[in-house]
Parts: sequence; structure tokens; C-alpha cells
Amino acid sequence: MDFKRVVVTGMGAVTPLGVGVATLWDGLVNGRSGVGPITRFDASTYRTRIAAEVKDFPDSLWADMPTMRHMDRFIRYAVVAAREAFAQSGLDLDRDDPNRIGVIIGSGIGGIGMVEEETEVMRLKGHRRVTPYLIPKLIPNMAPGMVSIDLKVKGPNSAIATACATGTHAIGDSFKIIQRGDAMAMICGGTESCITPLAVAGFSNMGALSKRNEPPAGASCPFDRRRDGFIIGEGAGILILEELEHARARGANIFCEIIGYGMSGDAYHITSPSPGGEGGARAMKAALDDAQLPPTAVDYVNAHGTSTPYNDKLETEAIKTVFGDHAYRLAVSSNKSMFGHLIGAAGAVEAIATVLTIHHDIIPPTINYQEPDPECDLDYVPNQARKQEVKVAISNSLGFGGHNCTIALKEL
Repeated sequence: MDFKRVVVTGMGAVTPLGVGVATLWDGLVNGRSGVGPITRFDASTYRTRIAAEVKDFPDSLWADMPTMRHMDRFIRYAVVAAREAFAQSGLDLDRDDPNRIGVIIGSGIGGIGMVEEETEVMRLKGHRRVTPYLIPKLIPNMAPGMVSIDLKVKGPNSAIATACATGTHAIGDSFKIIQRGDAMAMICGGTESCITPLAVAGFSNMGALSKRNEPPAGASCPFDRRRDGFIIGEGAGILILEELEHARARGANIFCEIIGYGMSGDAYHITSPSPGGEGGARAMKAALDDAQLPPTAVDYVNAHGTSTPYNDKLETEAIKTVFGDHAYRLAVSSNKSMFGHLIGAAGAVEAIATVLTIHHDIIPPTINYQEPDPECDLDYVPNQARKQEVKVAISNSLGFGGHNCTIALKEL
């Protein structure tokens, strides 16, 4: 089969660092933290009282679409990010066939806030007072559904839910759809908004969240010996992937090329990575094999880097398994040190950061890195962004349930 080459022509983001890709990138290269006290509910009795919330998201960003007032926040985030990405791409439905433009956007959890709110309505007022919008408000596939309605694109459309790997799976699957010729362009990524009483209680009680509440900005410290859990975050990241030939023919601004996708399953534990990070290692190797690249061609790894004791240690081991001695020549950093863990949106926002790393030849740092861990002994680009040529990079995502995936990207 004559596979199509696939490039990135648009990006959109809603994150704890702000709304828009430019704001995200400025925050990353300047090492700004988006972590602060939880304001969505009273968390004073919780062991974890901090999160990475989206702070400035006015209704004006989505109010022109009346149905959106009935939708959960995670759907609004996806629509706003998709609008930015689509506008940046320059795709035009007066010229480009909407039947050849698809959408894959995932969410790890979906509208859990709506479940909590409407459960309380039913408890207090009875089942007849539950909103008829409950199901459309909470189902994860309503994010790609509303994006397709808003942008009027009619190609392949689906949703993915693989926890922390969701966004990267959505990008990788979209890459393959275009590569085999089933679409000309795909709007893809992830979205999440689960900073709610029930979700935070669940993550906290399972021991996944950091309890270092003061100062909030210093709590996420991937690969540092002091790490004690991740910071729950929210937001959306959307990319426009497109056939290279089509993008060039219309004079699109091309950021980079996506060249490989690998995924694997741990078959080990509901939350912990497999010993030695072997599942993550297989995903990275599969992505490099798909891209037909030797490990020594890679300059940078955008790590999953959650700031949990096991993840960071085992991801480090996985990188060393795949790259051997070259692992010590790689730059490795974690965006989660700045905007926390966006769950289903994490991989997509980190993919945007990886695209911009290649585009600008600037590697965002791992902030809050103070005490090296002997078991995490790679170059984590500590605390300051680094100007460095990056021709090839990979981005890792490792999800609860043992879902691992990696995408490989390169400059065009």
C-alpha cells in the first residue's frame, strides 16, 4: 500500500496555563506553574487540596453555540480548542471536502461532574427533576460529536477512553486513518474536566495524588526524589493532522510531520506500570519501528512523567531499555511539572508541546527538580528551557489499565 505522509497544520489548547496555544507555549518555556488551591469546591478536609484548574475560560468563548450551555465543561474545552486548531490550519469547507475531514477526540472520564450534580438533584427533588440533557452532558463521545456539529465536518468520527493515554491514542489512530487514505484531515486530541469532589476523593484515596499542598506550584516534581503523586488537572488539546500533499497544495503552514505510532498493553495491574516499564518500552520501540527510525535518531522524549514514585522510575527504565547508551544523550522532560496531569487530555497537550519543541528548537524544562533520584538518572532538562536543535522527538503516554502509546514526530 502507498501510505500517505501526515503533517500537523493546526493546534488548539485550553490548559491550566491559559487559553490558546501561544499562552501554553509561553508558560512552558518560562517554567510557569498552573497549580494552585482547588476553587471548584471546598477541599479543606481533603488530603489533597490543590489542582491545576483552567482559571480563565469566559462563556464568551462558546456562547455563540446555544446547545453548549447544556454541555459539561470537558465538551466546551474541546470545542474551543478545536476552533483554534481549525482556524490555524486554514482548512476551508468551501474548498475542502467535509466528508474527508474527521474527528477523534477522547476523554478519560467524561462528565463526572454532571453525574455528581444530577445525582444530588434526584436525591433531593426526585427522578423527574433530572435534566433530559444528562446523558449528552456526560458521555465522552459528545466531545467529538459537538466538534463535528460546530465545524460541520462529516468524516470518520469516534471517541477514545484509555485513561491517561487517551489523547495520544486519538492522535495515533487519526494518523493511521489519514495514512491509509480514509480521510484527508483529522481533528484529534483529548479533553478532560474532572476536578470534582468525587473524582478528587477517588484519586486521593487511592494514593495517586500529591499531598504536598504548600506551596502548590512546587508539588509536581517529576523524576525528583521528593515526588509523591500527580496533580490532577484539566483542559483540552486538539491537533489538525493532514495529508502532506493536500497541505502543500493549499499552501498550509506545516509545523512538523508525524511518522510513527506504537501501542502496547501491560496485562499486569489496574494502575501500576509493569516491572521495568516493559510495556512502555514496547510502545516506544513499536513507534520507532513504524517510523523506520533507529533509536539514535531521536533527540528528545516528552515523557509521561507524572511525578508518581513508580511511573517516573519505570519510565526511566523503559527509556534506557529502548535507547541503550543513547538514553544518556537524550533530553527528557515532563510538561506535567507545570500543568499537572490532564488525564484524557494529557497526551494531546503534550503532543502540542512536542510539535512546538521541534518547530522552535526549544525544549521545555522539568520544573521543581531539586533532589536527583539515583534511579532516575537521565537528562530531565531541569528547571530552565533549553535552546537545542530537535529534529526527531517522541511523546509517551501510559494509562491506568496498562494502556501505553507513543507517537514519533520529526521536522519536515
